[in-house]
Parts: sequence; C-alpha cells; structure tokens
Amino acid sequence: MAETTTKFPIKKEAASPTVQRDWNPFDSLRREVDRLFEDFHPFGWRSGARGSSLSLGLPAAMSDMAINPAFDVAEKEKEYEITAELPGIDQDHVEIRLNNHLLTIRGEKSESKEEKEKDYFLSERRFGSFQRSFQVPEGVDTNGIEASFTKGVLTVRLPKSAEARQAEKTIPVKAA
Repeated sequence: MAETTTKFPIKKEAASPTVQRDWNPFDSLRREVDRLFEDFHPFGWRSGARGSSLSLGLPAAMSDMAINPAFDVAEKEKEYEITAELPGIDQDHVEIRLNNHLLTIRGEKSESKEEKEKDYFLSERRFGSFQRSFQVPEGVDTNGIEASFTKGVLTVRLPKSAEARQAEKTIPVKAA
C-alpha cells in the first residue's frame, strides 16, 4: 500500500520589526541614585521636591530633630572607658545614671538664633535630645565611676574591681 501524503498549507508570518530604543546603561543607575537622594533625609531635613508642603527645605518638625552622638567604648587594663563627642551640648545638660548595672547617658541640646536687620527678621530655634544605655559588666567598682566633660567630649571611666583585675588569666593553647 502506498502512503498518501497530505500537505497542509503553512502560513508564514512576516517577522515583526524590532523596536529600536535609545538605551543607555547609566539611565537606570541615575534613576536609582536620584531615588536614593530623594529618600535620604539627614536630621529630618527634607528636600523641596518631595518634602514639606511649603517646599522650603526646612525640617518637617524642628522639635523632632534627633541627636545621635557616636560613643566609643574601650576596655583598658584597669578600667572601661566610654567616650562621646557632644558638640554644642552644655555640661549642665548631660545626665548620667546607674541603675541595676545599666549606665544611662542622656543629653539635651537647644539653640536659638535671632538676627534683626533693616529689611528682615530671622529667628531660628533647634533642639533635640539623646539617650544611650550600656550594660555595666560584672567586676566594675560602681562606687568609683567618674565622668568628665572637656571641650565637648564626655568621658566616663568605670574602674575594674581588684578581684576583676586579678581574675584574668592566660590559658595556654595545646597542640591536639
């Protein structure tokens, strides 16, 4: 028996023309960097483009301006030392408390500035506060804790007790 073949009509579609776009690999990078800067608001400052309704570039709320000083903690042979740079903060506005082996350092900053000239009057007020707590390690003589404030730098010294200094020992490492 002979096989009969049936041919089906095959329809070929013309290839659609490709759309040529001017694509630049740096456009997406630029958009991401722009978005990053639009979303970045240090100290609560907002840019005029997406910020407050007045678009003046002023902070959304001056009273909500946060102060976030950096603290350095170091362990020395005879003491622990906590250091913080607090520029513009007066010594009288810094408070240090110890409660249940928790050392809490608080501070507040307030500034006001007024300028009066012939054709304008400028009045600015800024204030903010911070609070930071540290767990005091065992072996600290809590009665000997001292704090000093010099040229905007706060230094808190937490002396180790005699037992804590003597309790440290070196353990030799043996080959297996």
